[in-house]
Amino acid sequence: MTKHIGILTAGGDSPGLNAAIRGVGKAAQSYYDMQMIGFMDGFRGLVDNRTTRLDGGVLSGILTQGGIILGTSRDKPHRMVFAGKKQDMTDVIVENYAANHLDALVCLGGGGTQKNALQLMEKGLNIITLPKTIDNDVGKTDTTFGFDTALGIATEGIDRLHSTAHSHHRIIVVEIMGHRAGWLALGAGIAGGADVILLPEIPYDIESVAEAIRARVRSGKNFSIVAVSAPVLGIAEPRP
Repeated sequence: MTKHIGILTAGGDSPGLNAAIRGVGKAAQSYYDMQMIGFMDGFRGLVDNRTTRLDGGVLSGILTQGGIILGTSRDKPHRMVFAGKKQDMTDVIVENYAANHLDALVCLGGGGTQKNALQLMEKGLNIITLPKTIDNDVGKTDTTFGFDTALGIATEGIDRLHSTAHSHHRIIVVEIMGHRAGWLALGAGIAGGADVILLPEIPYDIESVAEAIRARVRSGKNFSIVAVSAPVLGIAEPRP
């Protein structure tokens, strides 16, 4: 009997997702004779039962395609907005899982998606998760999808700012994403040659940062690059 698996992407967009979808699909179809369907726009598509067939013809053209062919959303199954109010749609997801004859559901996402997937597992569904986030902050995971690309872009940004900072004798603060994790700022700061790197995991004193920059000026270096790991909603706050 042919087995069926579903796949969706949830949370923020990230590099490498189409390649991951292709990898799952190729393995499922070529090695295990499974059929795979995609749910559009994350968990909301799973609730709405909006699907697309992911056969070999579709998968063969997405390896180098940017974006996410399935779309994404930040909807949570247990707190999804319908008719202007938040509702628990978990039971609807269970029904659609059965209606599509799924043997398993693959969820690509970051920390929030992993938590949502766990709740679906607790409802008795077979769930597989793949860690996706540029922040690289999924526990027990060496590297998440999207982190390497984001690290390269952040490194290039810091590297390019050196010439501007040097020419104008400026202190340039580079705010780098990472949510509550400093992996991006740390890697990009080291690779890009930042003079100061501030991470949420390590307390710092703003006066010590200022003194380090003043010391550079006294030694004849009249510019500095400061890499700051910043939460999505604002720059990292100094800690006492």
